[in-house]
Amino acid sequence: MADQAPETSPSPGASDGPATGPARSFGAVADAYDRGRPSYPREAAAWLAGTDACTVLEVGAGTGKLTQVLVDLGHDVHATEPDPALLAVLKRDLPDVPVSESPAEDLPLPDASVDVVVAAQSFHWFDHEKALPEIARVLRPGGRLALVWNVTDTRIPWVRRLGALIGTQEHQDDPAGPVVTSPHFGFVEEASFKHWQVVDRESIQDLVRSRSNVALLDEPERAAKVAEVVAFYDDYGRGMDGMQLPYLARCFRATVVREGAGPAGRQDEEPEGERDPMTDTISDGTDTDMLLIDFR
Repeated sequence: MADQAPETSPSPGASDGPATGPARSFGAVADAYDRGRPSYPREAAAWLAGTDACTVLEVGAGTGKLTQVLVDLGHDVHATEPDPALLAVLKRDLPDVPVSESPAEDLPLPDASVDVVVAAQSFHWFDHEKALPEIARVLRPGGRLALVWNVTDTRIPWVRRLGALIGTQEHQDDPAGPVVTSPHFGFVEEASFKHWQVVDRESIQDLVRSRSNVALLDEPERAAKVAEVVAFYDDYGRGMDGMQLPYLARCFRATVVREGAGPAGRQDEEPEGERDPMTDTISDGTDTDMLLIDFR
């Protein structure tokens, strides 16, 4: 999935939401999405899921852009995606990856069964009040939620001009905000990884068609928008060499917090005993407590 949902848009997986609208616009352009959207840098995937092989649940996996990178890192990946057209592309390209046609709000896995839950370009579509407890449910103790968005590097003038033509919905000020305020997760870490996508005269048309705001247009309007971007490309492109479209992969991760634990995973209740104001430790009243004092 991709792009940012308007604040009033329903989640694609919400049980009480309609199966139409921006969140469900990508199925009609699944092949264009797969051809036109960038992948994710290996370094970003390693930061999100780690370098040691583990069990990863990818939620809102789309056509498998990040899935492929996670598999290449050696992770055991299960991919879920509520849109059957997007999921069909993923299954075609990655036939060995277990998949489920399911939303983030109703995950088909047992409690405490995965090490990492990751969402690429899709978290903003979720019904966070339902999805975050569900994600916490399937994570093992110490497991983490990891999020990533590819955003164009608009510090470059021509990239800003392209964004003015096709939209910049993915440029959110605080995309991981719902995780920050969630009682189910601890401190949210952030990292960014720069990468480039080679865009030629054909693939930039797929990139435009894959945008939710363009996919929802009627055919004449959609064709006009594509023609406008092609004209822009012809002015700024480099012929057969194409353009290097710069991206930042904005990554976030947070560790799950079990019930009764504080933000850092510590139990809220302190052990019995009196707190020593000099050492900020709990004393049980025995002489061995003196061994804990640093006299340096």
